[in-house]
Amino acid sequence: MSEQVPVSRCGFAAIVGAPNAGKSTLLNRLTGAKLAIVTPKAQTTRFRVLGILMRGAAQILLVDTPGIFRPRRRLDRAMVRAAWTGAEDADLVLLLVDARAGLTDEVRAIAERLAAPKAARRTWLVLNKVDIVARPRLLPLTAELNALAGFEQTFMVSAANGDGLEGLLEALAQAMPPGPHLYPDDDLTDLSDRLLAAEVVREQIFLQTHEEVPYGTTVETENWQDRSDGSVRIEATVYVARAGQKAILIGEGGSRIRDIGARARQELARLLDRKVHLFLNVRERAGWDEEGARLRALGLDDPD
Repeated sequence: MSEQVPVSRCGFAAIVGAPNAGKSTLLNRLTGAKLAIVTPKAQTTRFRVLGILMRGAAQILLVDTPGIFRPRRRLDRAMVRAAWTGAEDADLVLLLVDARAGLTDEVRAIAERLAAPKAARRTWLVLNKVDIVARPRLLPLTAELNALAGFEQTFMVSAANGDGLEGLLEALAQAMPPGPHLYPDDDLTDLSDRLLAAEVVREQIFLQTHEEVPYGTTVETENWQDRSDGSVRIEATVYVARAGQKAILIGEGGSRIRDIGARARQELARLLDRKVHLFLNVRERAGWDEEGARLRALGLDDPD
């Protein structure tokens, strides 16, 4: 008697939630690779990041999305639109909620929109950071959220330490619709190396500057040269909205931008597994966050 061949499955699972819920940390933990930058600051992720995960015969296409918040700038609107487009295009939506923050106004608004009759999408609730929340608080929070949206399933996890992720992964694999795989099984993402380089630089800006500076900057890879010795030369431009931000970013005698470049270079060398020569240029460009060209360079659709 011949063995039964496992059914090939493939589908998209979008991770949505309020800023700082841990979406990028969850994506990186589930895929076992650094695909999305992570910082303690909210609104770090600006565009959708795809993570390709194999689980048995199932190919799970995880989509990390920007945090959903009340937008003000054109950039903000493009980020929020990217998040909702990711949800609308997915076979399954995971609402990731910071269990420590609980049912905030932002989370309530997201859950209510997911529950709208016209949405008609499969949704799961994933409570994150349960390792730092007292257990008695979790069940009432779960009940409140399910009363809002009636999720198919609820999971309690810690993206930081991996608690509960095996069960989530197994459930995701079973939930993917039958069908052929859309990407080679050994691929991890569709993110280009040029965009990865820009994101790693931006991560260091978020980690090393404060207040409005990281939110007033964007990074674009201007030039990429593969060298004969196996190394790569990368030239990137950091755009800032105001002269004051430029001064802070450069630092006294260029000390801040040198440190940002040095740490980004080390991280890129690790991720690309090759020597990296990184050169950064800082330019003031007022209103870059309202420019369609800058949004497209970030991989975002213009919302206006």
